[in-house]
Amino acid sequence: MDVVMLSRLQFAAATMFHFLFVPLTLGLSVLVAYMETQYVRTGDETYLRMTKFWGKLFLINFALGVVTGITLEFQFGTNWSRYSVYMGDIFGSLLAIEATLAFFLESTFIGVWIFGWKKLSKKAHAIVMWVVAAAGNISAVWILLANGWMQHPVGYTIRNGRAELTDFLAVVTNKFGLLEIAHMIPSAFVLAAFFIMGISAWHLLKKQHIEIFTRSFNIGLVVGLVSSLVVALTGDLHAVHVTETQPAKLAAMESHWETQAQAPIFLVALPDEKNERNKIEIGRLPGLLSFLGHHDVNATVTGLKDIPKDERPPVLLTFLSFRTMVALGTLFPLLTIIGFMVRKNLLESRWYLWTMLLAIPLPYLAIEFGWVLAEVGRQPWIVYGLLKTSDAVSPIATSQVMTSLVGFILVYGLLGITGFFLMAKAVVEGPKLEASNA
Repeated sequence: MDVVMLSRLQFAAATMFHFLFVPLTLGLSVLVAYMETQYVRTGDETYLRMTKFWGKLFLINFALGVVTGITLEFQFGTNWSRYSVYMGDIFGSLLAIEATLAFFLESTFIGVWIFGWKKLSKKAHAIVMWVVAAAGNISAVWILLANGWMQHPVGYTIRNGRAELTDFLAVVTNKFGLLEIAHMIPSAFVLAAFFIMGISAWHLLKKQHIEIFTRSFNIGLVVGLVSSLVVALTGDLHAVHVTETQPAKLAAMESHWETQAQAPIFLVALPDEKNERNKIEIGRLPGLLSFLGHHDVNATVTGLKDIPKDERPPVLLTFLSFRTMVALGTLFPLLTIIGFMVRKNLLESRWYLWTMLLAIPLPYLAIEFGWVLAEVGRQPWIVYGLLKTSDAVSPIATSQVMTSLVGFILVYGLLGITGFFLMAKAVVEGPKLEASNA
C-alpha cells in the first residue's frame, strides 16, 4: 500500500475509534443534566442516584473521547500537511473556535461538576451540568461545520494556491454543515437512549434497582423514539442536498449506473464496479431513487457511467454503508414503539429486555457506517471539487505511516480495553446509596 492509502487507513482507524465515545458524550450529558434537574425540582433521591450512576459512565466516556480526539487532530500536521496548508485558513479558524470556546468551557465546567457536589447549591450544580452538556454539543457543531465545508466548500477564494476565507457567515450557514448537525446530534441522542435502555434492561432482568432503572428506561424510551424519528426526517433532507452537491455519492449509495428518469431502487443488489453494473438486482422499485434524491418520482438521476472513473467513490463500500445505516435507522423507531406497547409490563417482558440489551451496539454501528458513507462517498476528494485526497497527503515515507498506524492500533486497543472495562465495572456495581450532599 502507498502512503495515501496508509494515511487514510490511519485517519479512519483513529476517527472511528474516537467516534465510539463522542456521540455518547453528546447525548448522555443532556440526559444526565435532565436527571439532575428532576432531582432539584422534586427532591427525589432516586433521581440523584440516577444522576450519579449515569454521570460516572459519562465521565469515563468523556475522558476517553478527549484522549483520542487530541491525537486525531495531530494527524492534520503529520499525515495531511498539504491539506492543512491548502485549507488551514478556513478549517483552522473553525477548529480554533471549537477548542477555545466550546471545548475549554466544557472541560472547565466538567471539573466544577465533579468536585462541586459539596461546594455548590443543588440548583447551581445542576446548572453546571447543563453548561457542560451545551458546551459539548456546541463543540460538535463547530466540528460538523468544518466537515460540512469539506463536503461542500463555500465562502472562499483561491489565492496563492490555497483556499482563503472570504465569507465567514457563508461557512457557518453552509446548508451541508447545518444538515449534518441536524442529523448527527439527534443520532447521538438515539445512541445515548439505547445505551441507557440497554444497561437498564440488564439490571431489570436481574431484578435489581428496579425503581432507578425503570425510570431510566422510560426516559431512554421517550428520547429514543423522538430522536430516531428526527434522524429519519433529517436523513431524508440530507439525501436531497447530497443529490444537488455530490451526485456521485448518491449514485454510489444505490449502485445506480445509468442516468435515467424514474430511477429505481432495488431491494437486493450487488455492485460490480469492474463491469459497471450490478451482479444482482432483485425487487425493483421504480422511481424510488428519484424520489429519494429529488422528492419527485419522475426526476432524472445521474448514473455512475456519466461520472469520470477517477471521480467516482468506492461503490461497494458506499453502497453497503448506506444500506446498513438505513436498515438500522428503520429498526430504532420500531424497537421504541414496541417499548411503549410493553412499558406497563416491562419486568414481565423479558424477551424485550433481552432485545434492548443486545441492541446496545446497533446505534454505534449505524453512526460509524454513516460516517463511512459521508467520508468514503466523498472520495476521491478531501475537499469536494477542489482538492483530491492524493494531493493532500504529507510527503513522508510509507514506513513512517505504517509504524504509526501499528502504534495507533496498539495504543487505542489498550485504551479501549481499559475504558470499556471501567464502564462495565461501573455498570455491574450499579448505583450507590449516598447522601444528597455527597
